[in-house]
Amino acid sequence: MKGIQHINLDGEGLKICVIHTRWNMDIVTNLVHECEKTLISHGVDPKNITILDVPGAFELPYAAKQVLNSGYCYNAIICIGCLIKGETMHFEYISEAVSKGIMDINLNSKIPIIFGVLTCLTEEQAWARAGLQEGSHNHGYDWALASIEMGKFNEKMIK
Repeated sequence: MKGIQHINLDGEGLKICVIHTRWNMDIVTNLVHECEKTLISHGVDPKNITILDVPGAFELPYAAKQVLNSGYCYNAIICIGCLIKGETMHFEYISEAVSKGIMDINLNSKIPIIFGVLTCLTEEQAWARAGLQEGSHNHGYDWALASIEMGKFNEKMIK
């Protein structure tokens, strides 16, 4: 089986923040919708899901840090975006900076930060990973489940 094997998860009582970019909105909107739908179908109360947006992927680490510093207690933050390679080195610089930024915040925070940024070589790859092609899989589903699993994992560790 390709990909992660999911376990039975119950997100009841969890508070999740989803931060998404407005770049490549057709793709990102589908990812966010699937993520939110999956959170709800696994017991997360819709009132406990906060959805925020930022201009682009480069702003995701800053936004996640600000959410952490806000004083509002979330069990997990999901950062969602989509980077598609173009003709310049911009893709490589932004992909690396965003990946490292989210990782650094994740390792230095007390709650899990889920990396939900597609880094695709083509628009077709991005559409497939957002579930927009027939027979494809929407990765928003996986990110939602990862946030529930890690939120519950974190609860076990701090008890």
